[in-house]
Amino acid sequence: MQEFGMKIVVLRAKRKTMCLSVDKDGNALVRVPYGVGEEEIFSFVKKHERWLERRLAERKAVPELNYRDGDVITLFGMQYLVSSGRACIGEGVIFLPKDNREKALVRLLKKLTLTEMSRITEKIAADFGLSYAKLRVSAARGRWGSCNKYMVIAYSFRIAFLPFALCEYVAVHELCHTRYFNHGALFWREVERILPDWRTRRKQLRACGRVMNYL
Repeated sequence: MQEFGMKIVVLRAKRKTMCLSVDKDGNALVRVPYGVGEEEIFSFVKKHERWLERRLAERKAVPELNYRDGDVITLFGMQYLVSSGRACIGEGVIFLPKDNREKALVRLLKKLTLTEMSRITEKIAADFGLSYAKLRVSAARGRWGSCNKYMVIAYSFRIAFLPFALCEYVAVHELCHTRYFNHGALFWREVERILPDWRTRRKQLRACGRVMNYL
């Protein structure tokens, strides 16, 4: 399907609904249930055409993430110099192998995100009387974090590219879902109890959507 000025890739799976995303190559991915016809898929994509255009524009506007020797990557507000070596993160240095650097970087980011977000989440929970069952790291592109009904919190590893204040906002947002599993008035009141400036942080976070296209 090329009618929308980009390649449309249809992925059929055992699911109940259709959803759209844009991959790092600028292709639109349409995940659909088995049995859905092309006409229905076309209508769905057409309905979300402007959304696709915005996401594609964001993708094109994303500064290239470089991880060659000598490049600097900022993670959780700290700068790391990239150097060749066995994959690990040291004091101000992130070592990556010469081959398969992207895969190695993703693995390191997942580990770093689990460590840093566990620390941030645990502290906020302890300070404000909140609790959660478990924390994990995902490769999600559509959202920074999530909390399910079993109180399991998940963070996208791409949260590592955000400033600390925004990581803190995401943690507060998900922790508040352990108490209010919705976005009603009581939920936002709880967010404000912890972060009085949450509106400013949420606005800043929305401006960072392009980071979701890294890696």
